[in-house]
Amino acid sequence: MPLFPALRCPTVQLSNGLEIPILGLGTSHHGGYSHDAIVYALTECGIRHLDTAKRYGCEEKLGKAIKESGLQQSELWLSNKLWPGDYGYKAAQKACLDSCTAMGVEYFDLYLMHWPESLKPGCSNREIRAETWKALEDLYKKGICRAIGVSNFLVHHLEQLKEDCSVVPHVNQVEYHPFQQPKHLMEYCRKNGIVFEGYSPLAKGQVLNDPVVQQIAKKHGRTTAQICLRWSIQNGVVTIPKSIKKNRIQENCQVFGFQLDEKDMVALGNLHDGRHVSWDPTNVD
Repeated sequence: MPLFPALRCPTVQLSNGLEIPILGLGTSHHGGYSHDAIVYALTECGIRHLDTAKRYGCEEKLGKAIKESGLQQSELWLSNKLWPGDYGYKAAQKACLDSCTAMGVEYFDLYLMHWPESLKPGCSNREIRAETWKALEDLYKKGICRAIGVSNFLVHHLEQLKEDCSVVPHVNQVEYHPFQQPKHLMEYCRKNGIVFEGYSPLAKGQVLNDPVVQQIAKKHGRTTAQICLRWSIQNGVVTIPKSIKKNRIQENCQVFGFQLDEKDMVALGNLHDGRHVSWDPTNVD
């Protein structure tokens, strides 16, 4: 019998056969970090998918929270991201191993290049992306990363990577919410076997006051946050809301006991206006 029951959460299969839980919990430097909230999510809410990044500066704290939860790494899905300051073959390998050490783990379930642009002068973005990706491919072959992917990459970035390298990314994690629905990118990922993962699913709170979302929430007797998360999940998107409030984390986990109908899905699908609440990679060559 497991120590704590896991959330009854569907999974999405990656091209290499691994199963990633469709709902995760994001961690970030924005708004601080809450040790208690992470332990609560793991032990009381049954969350098994945690998403972090070196950039967030909370790897060691997260490692401590996992330890305190009493859960084994094999029971969890841990995603981490490589910051562009660590791009390049040797630097990327070192950064990944350093992140493992900081979190007190032997491997990551998923390791992502955080951004398509290099911070290193003298080389094109494309060259640095390819060199860095080769480092991730080697970490993948060694089992230090069970799956590898990218974040904030657009179609042309993915196309170049496909031409330059041998492993197609298993995941592309980008901003995704009713106001930002990159359908062309989603379609490209689907055709190429890349799992589409969405961050900022509540548009940093902007979508919660939308009248269409409020109306659908009222109809289902749910919160506006639950409607947005349910919509994302029903679209097959791996969804990673962030929160450091226990009640919000619990609310965000209660999205599997109801279904949005086609009318709801269409209404939410029509809210796209192209706005970004996070970084916009459009102009990165």
